[in-house]
Amino acid sequence: MSSNIFKFRQFDVCQDFDGMKVGSDGVMLGAWAKGGNRILDVGTGTGLIALMMAQRYPKAELLAIDISEDAFLQASRNVANSKFADRIEVSYTSLQNLSVNDRFDAIVTNPPFFIDSLKNPNKTRNIARHTDMLSYSDLFHSAKNLLADDGCLSAIIPSDYKDRFIYEACLYGFFISRIYGIKTVERKTVKRYLLEFKLKRSDVIETKTFTMMTHNERSEWYEKLVSEFYL
Repeated sequence: MSSNIFKFRQFDVCQDFDGMKVGSDGVMLGAWAKGGNRILDVGTGTGLIALMMAQRYPKAELLAIDISEDAFLQASRNVANSKFADRIEVSYTSLQNLSVNDRFDAIVTNPPFFIDSLKNPNKTRNIARHTDMLSYSDLFHSAKNLLADDGCLSAIIPSDYKDRFIYEACLYGFFISRIYGIKTVERKTVKRYLLEFKLKRSDVIETKTFTMMTHNERSEWYEKLVSEFYL
């Protein structure tokens, strides 16, 4: 199999542009996030998460956006070559400039998260990884105007950035509803957080910690999460 083509059970992802490649972060988020009839994928990259959400929610209409022209072209190609093409629209636009008539039931994003760190010489990769073009503040400010009152926003964030991300969400009227800490292996600390926010306070915040690998194999939780996608 070519390193530029990642094959899933129901679709293929070509990843021959110079941005972010298919990785466990995007796969976990795409398999974990809640959806609805209208779903927005912010910073779609290769289109992976939009394709995963389309598979999980067969009646959903999706909009996948990206500010990178390379990512837009790559996602457009992957969507066009999938059986979900009639339900996913790919748009070359920023979240800040997005205007729609109907709000979304779910917003999903594997957002740029680096705030104060050295940058990669690759411009496309910088867009995908750094917050210069989409700050946490911009994300939640725009999302509040695009999300339905009973909708949810889901993201995956490195552990070092979790508190700042939640703080910005709270400033814009979002309430945390699910927090999943993800370890690579049991002996290590949490590496990533899957986070879900709503515009209404939840009676109970679902808080859990899971491990991806056990004895060099996928853990029971991780295997169950991704079994409908990985070959």
